[in-house]
Amino acid sequence: MCRDAQDSHGLSLPRAMLSQSQIKMELPLLYVMILLLNIFDFSSGITYNKGDTEKRFACASQGFPQKNEIIKLYLSSDDLKIQCFFQSEIELTSKEFLSVFTSGGLAPSLGIINSTYTGIFHFNLTLFSDRVYWLIDIPRENITKNTDIAAVEEWLVRITLQHGLNIYTTEGTLLDSIREPILQWKLGTVMTKNDIGKLYPHVVDLKTTKCPCANDVVLLGFIMNTTLDGVYIGLSFSGFWNYDDTTWYNLTDMVYSQVGEEHTELSMVDMVLTNHFLVILTSLGLFISGDLRYPSSSVLMFSRADFCGFERVDYIKGKLWYNERCFANREHFEVDYVTITFERNRTLSEASSCFYSKEPFLEWLPCLPPISKGMKTILSTVVTFLVDQEQSSGVYLFHNQKKTTVSVRILKNNKLRLIQKFPLFLFPSSFSSPVGMIFHPRSHFLYAYGNQVWLSIDGGNTFEFIADFDDDIIKNTYHSFYTSDITFVSRSGKVYLTKAGLGRYSKIGSISDKIFTLYYDHMGFIHKLTPDHFEAGGSLAAFGNSKGIFGQAPDMGFETVLAPQYITLNEMIFYAYVPENEPKESIYTKKFNDIHLGKLIHSRKTGTAYIRKILQHNTPEGFLSSVIAEIIDPFGIEEVHESSCLSSSLSINQAGNFSYKLSLQLQTSGVTSSFQDSDIEKTVVIPGYSSFLITRILDNENALAIATMPETVPHNMTFLKGSWFLYNFGQRDGRTWNIHSKPCNYWFQQHDDSLSLNVLKYIDLGKSHALKIKVIPNTKGVQTLEIPLLKVVVGNPNLLEVKVEGYFDGTDSYLMEISAASKTLRQGSTSLAFIVWGASTECLVTTFVPTLKSSCSYLKSMHHIPSEIIPLEDWISGVHMDSQGFNMIKVLPINYRPPSNMGIAIPLTDNFYHADPSKPIPRNLFHKSKKSGKFKQCANVSTREECNCTNDQKFSHAVAFSDCREKVPRFKFPVTQYPISLKIYSEDGHIPVETPYLVTVTEVNNRENWNLKHTVPENVKKMKDYLESILHAPVYNPLGLNLSIKGSELFHFRVSVVPGVSFCNLGEEFQIYVDEAPLPFPGHTLIALAAAVLLGGLIFIAFMFQIHNIHPWDTCKKLMRTNNVNSTNITAN
Repeated sequence: MCRDAQDSHGLSLPRAMLSQSQIKMELPLLYVMILLLNIFDFSSGITYNKGDTEKRFACASQGFPQKNEIIKLYLSSDDLKIQCFFQSEIELTSKEFLSVFTSGGLAPSLGIINSTYTGIFHFNLTLFSDRVYWLIDIPRENITKNTDIAAVEEWLVRITLQHGLNIYTTEGTLLDSIREPILQWKLGTVMTKNDIGKLYPHVVDLKTTKCPCANDVVLLGFIMNTTLDGVYIGLSFSGFWNYDDTTWYNLTDMVYSQVGEEHTELSMVDMVLTNHFLVILTSLGLFISGDLRYPSSSVLMFSRADFCGFERVDYIKGKLWYNERCFANREHFEVDYVTITFERNRTLSEASSCFYSKEPFLEWLPCLPPISKGMKTILSTVVTFLVDQEQSSGVYLFHNQKKTTVSVRILKNNKLRLIQKFPLFLFPSSFSSPVGMIFHPRSHFLYAYGNQVWLSIDGGNTFEFIADFDDDIIKNTYHSFYTSDITFVSRSGKVYLTKAGLGRYSKIGSISDKIFTLYYDHMGFIHKLTPDHFEAGGSLAAFGNSKGIFGQAPDMGFETVLAPQYITLNEMIFYAYVPENEPKESIYTKKFNDIHLGKLIHSRKTGTAYIRKILQHNTPEGFLSSVIAEIIDPFGIEEVHESSCLSSSLSINQAGNFSYKLSLQLQTSGVTSSFQDSDIEKTVVIPGYSSFLITRILDNENALAIATMPETVPHNMTFLKGSWFLYNFGQRDGRTWNIHSKPCNYWFQQHDDSLSLNVLKYIDLGKSHALKIKVIPNTKGVQTLEIPLLKVVVGNPNLLEVKVEGYFDGTDSYLMEISAASKTLRQGSTSLAFIVWGASTECLVTTFVPTLKSSCSYLKSMHHIPSEIIPLEDWISGVHMDSQGFNMIKVLPINYRPPSNMGIAIPLTDNFYHADPSKPIPRNLFHKSKKSGKFKQCANVSTREECNCTNDQKFSHAVAFSDCREKVPRFKFPVTQYPISLKIYSEDGHIPVETPYLVTVTEVNNRENWNLKHTVPENVKKMKDYLESILHAPVYNPLGLNLSIKGSELFHFRVSVVPGVSFCNLGEEFQIYVDEAPLPFPGHTLIALAAAVLLGGLIFIAFMFQIHNIHPWDTCKKLMRTNNVNSTNITAN
């Protein structure tokens, strides 16, 4: 089944999957719709919460797509090939629709989205005669060029009929299977299905842990009883949608290899999968895997962490705690922490009963400070300890017999300080059974849970009450970062749902399975996992809805009578009746509580009201709680045939301290009018006065009642027939009212280029970023209050300067614009939270949590813009002629090294270009040249092919890839005033490099014969002088920077931005080959000197011949004549 996003304009093509007759009727309409779609330009923004849409696309990257399956795509080392077909009941219909769409110029588009990237790809428009599906083939490098094993985000894929139209939108996921760390390993001995089946009778509980960046990659562990030893873990890469897709491993031998086989009663207790490590708590100790990014063998190896003084009885009660965060494109300040807590108080000889460690989890430090001798303290158990990476602090949840508290300490250099960051937060005594504390993934929402649930949005400084479960206790919480869903499961099996940051919650059902766990996959679908089968939300109506597992949403009403009291025509108060003889221990079951806030009261007759406020009070007598509700649909009143008393007048008199006697006076003779037993628990409503709940019938004409508002009781007054009414919110014949969740009442819209709900934005030093959010009320029959609909919370307010401006537009929609700017040199990350505080838990999006990093974006880089742009095809061919017929591409000799200052024949650089280890090295005659020169990419290989140079590396200017570089730009000697044009590129576009981005320029091969020319404005000169004194290098203004070269052959320059103006180490390299240069000194001088000497010598000889009257030419003539005469005589003879 595929999850459907919502279109931004409400346009949907007609459904055409029912019958042939409907097809014939709807195909002409389709043509009209396609024509309109091609004429009008629609917004490409996504509006969430608009309701359910149909799942029309079925797609697969492996095999043929199956109907009604969620779209799960996998990226391997090969190209991504996807087949999609338009879902319909018969093949002929699918073919017809493909033909119609294709003839109209419509084909699906594929959006690949994560927190920092959005790519749009288009399916082929051309169809073959026998094809019933669309096809797309995307080269892997068009999606990502990385192939290293690392924590990497799983992509969301969004398939629409046409990009920008958002019709028939269907969503799925794309997982990079060759980069996901845990998928590159065998965790242990692979188990068969029969082996797993033998374990079921011995399983007593289940534990899951999922990859922080790819929630479809998940582990399921069996907790065993004492009758069978072992550690058994199942691994799924598809989110546990199919039990048979799970690979099961036996890790028992791994544990025994560490502790010895003499130990018994081995079982897994808990486990955590971090970004780079797997941590498993067993009954025999804590085991930590090697770094998952660096496979050294086929089977994953583990090491054991030692905790002095702790034995099996402690380990089986231990718990692991982890603040789940995705560290894709990891920063230096991002690190995973894991905590282990033991259910006992520490002794004086023990360091702690709680330990924490950061990756690689080799050193485990005590969470608690040492106990000083003579120090009197009330021993408290550490229920939970978590590390808050946003605020660099450690958060404790303490509990003892007297109180429950939260303490926050500063964490610096992996050490906890003794000084409290905030004052101790003391929970009320009613929070008597705390179970744990957890951060919602990728956010700063901190939940403490047990018999109550509390929420902190400021790192543990303060907490807000969310829910009270009285004698029930929440034992587990389950979270979805994508939909912001949070599910609480109590010990009694009841299941509750809230949204991250929302102050309200709902009951969504219960689970009767004895052994189960819940799990949210990457798209927010909830799954129920049991030892022998998995259940997914097979009939999910929309995002985040859990009906598929829990069935129909339960009635959140309670067994008592309600008494309505009008306040205005559109508002009323409902009082919950508590009988006088109600046992004290069950009074809470007759009262409204926080779960009812924001819900709808429905009458069995007619009528609906929206609960806006919960009230708890001690008066009036018999009513200990009430709700203020806004009427959406009027409630039905009792008719005369249902209560004959309505035919009489009514008088009211005091009958006791808190009761009143209602008396009937017949107005019309011959009419039967009396109180009946069925009137008990009905409410008399008199406009403008107190209402009265009938509690007892005295006789046909008199009844006892209690007043909802004693101050407005109309004493000794008579009300004629028709001026008073009866409402029935009783329960004598079954409860006549119920309470359910309100349908989604707000639409949510991002005004941003990103299509992700969990966008990540980088803010560089001195820069800012703006976000814009729109909330559109969808509250039929409910008044929209003129108060801000969004609540904004900053996870770390000390990191960024955040400015917020909100306003209503002309359509009652609420817009909020946020600007976040860096304000210090401090690097870090913080989450923002935009909470639609009045939204129903039925909405997909109630909370938008972008992450802002005060850091350098991995997408930010500086590039040199060459003076002459050479097309890629010319680079490949090696020929690009300028207007003078000069080839501007130089193919470097094999194993080329640029000249040094000692001469062309004596290269001294370590950098080879166009390296080939199988070929001889030129210019290698001198000793210094032989000592220099080192292969990089081609080190320890014998041929160039083994260097594995990619095309990107062959065209890279970086010195790190000089071995691969074959061709470089070529210029005629001399190069004068070459403009060094630089631009900074990022996800926000590109800007020219100018002040304050001052730069340094170096030649990487230490060549000379080049110089730079630039202008230095007065406002830059002081900064330039200051930086040069610190960097001990010339500093240049990049604006108008020109280069002149008087040397020959290859020059390789590196331009670097000075530190302090950006979090990025911005640098760029470029190369220039100078050709057709004159002979270097002293060659040119020697040739000129030799020519001068030769010419001077010839002149001197001619002069001497002239002085001595020597005529060499005449002598030559005589010799020639003599030779001719001699030859004639010889011929005659």
